[in-house]
Amino acid sequence: MRLSVIVPVKDEVGNIAGLVAEIGAACAPLAPFEVIYVDDGSTDGTAAALDLARRDRPWLRVLRHDRTAGKSAGVQTGIAAARGAICALLDGDGQNDPAYLPILLAALEEGGPRVGLAQGQRVGRTDGRLKTLQSRIANGVRVRILKDSTRDTGCGYKLVRREVYGRLPYFDGLHRFMPALVAREGYAVVHRDVIDRPRFTGASKYGLFDRLWVGLLDLAGVWWLIRRKRVTPVVTDVTESGVTGP
Repeated sequence: MRLSVIVPVKDEVGNIAGLVAEIGAACAPLAPFEVIYVDDGSTDGTAAALDLARRDRPWLRVLRHDRTAGKSAGVQTGIAAARGAICALLDGDGQNDPAYLPILLAALEEGGPRVGLAQGQRVGRTDGRLKTLQSRIANGVRVRILKDSTRDTGCGYKLVRREVYGRLPYFDGLHRFMPALVAREGYAVVHRDVIDRPRFTGASKYGLFDRLWVGLLDLAGVWWLIRRKRVTPVVTDVTESGVTGP
């Protein structure tokens, strides 16, 4: 399995059919692949829409949480179940255009094993002036503190090696700090611009202050984790390499 596309959703019934079709079309040249939707306790008919979308799509898998646990939990559930060596993370509202999947995958694979993450960075933001301003301020503060060289970690478009993700400390909000934490483990991060689209239907699940205060606390925690990181040794299996002692 080359690629697993992970899409966490919560009450996105109107966005299922269109986005699933777009993902399937974008991934067709990238086969073998799978798409894993994680339904995070939806109550609006999302489950029925996903059941309908699974018909005649053997590559589409659906996992369901019995209660709402948040986006980070959805990502964790999806990657834990993934069979692909590379996992692509997309938001379920349609703002992340699946047409960029081949571009981000190529950026990750061309860098070789030393590249652990390909991060999308939005251009042409459609969130409105207030959210765009908030995002710019938050990203500016984060870059100055964490020095992760990423302009837009809030972009949900991320391709990460499954083994690299397994090294990261899990916490609620992990997806917003993935570039800094991947770099903490000694891997490089590559960036590609992606055009931001308006969500297909519905409304955002997050408000201004929901992200602001929690984000500040998470930023302090990630800064602490980075400062506490020690040198990661390079491990050689001397049994297989034939190296012997003096």
